[in-house]
Amino acid sequence: MSWLDDLESRLESQLEAFLRSSPTQEALLAEQERQDRLKDLRRQRLDLQQLAEQQRQELLQLAVEIRQWQQRVERARSAGANVLANRAETHIGSLMERGRLRWQGLAELGQQFTALEWELTELGGRGQTSGPSPAPDPGAEPANAPGQDPAGPEPANLDSDWAAFEAQQDLEQLRRRMQR
Repeated sequence: MSWLDDLESRLESQLEAFLRSSPTQEALLAEQERQDRLKDLRRQRLDLQQLAEQQRQELLQLAVEIRQWQQRVERARSAGANVLANRAETHIGSLMERGRLRWQGLAELGQQFTALEWELTELGGRGQTSGPSPAPDPGAEPANAPGQDPAGPEPANLDSDWAAFEAQQDLEQLRRRMQR
């Protein structure tokens, strides 16, 4: 045992002896520890709520992007650009997988939030800065690993190919108008 360990042991013994001889001080120390834990749990709750809101926003953005790509698939199919439509459908699949992963992450946050709320209730600190639970249905479809985006077609190439397709469609439409 080093002299530092010995000193720490003696100081701890003296503190325990002091607290045994002074119950009010012991109660004050216990209350201070409880208050510190409550403060920490409330901060964690706020952090979880902010993270859940961020993930909700990402899910909403993914939903918008998926709808846009679905419309593009329909346009490409109706124009006979099946190869481009198939690539866009593959991209939609990767976007949907990202959505499933985000949803799973949100469900896990909900479980953490529930555990944190239980601990807050046990400590008697429920009621301050509480907000809506970020928990979605805990039975949400699981994915392999939260936060990992599945590999899919490179969106930059698909976006540029899509822009070329739209330009070609516009040119064809213009030619048809000019021929009238």
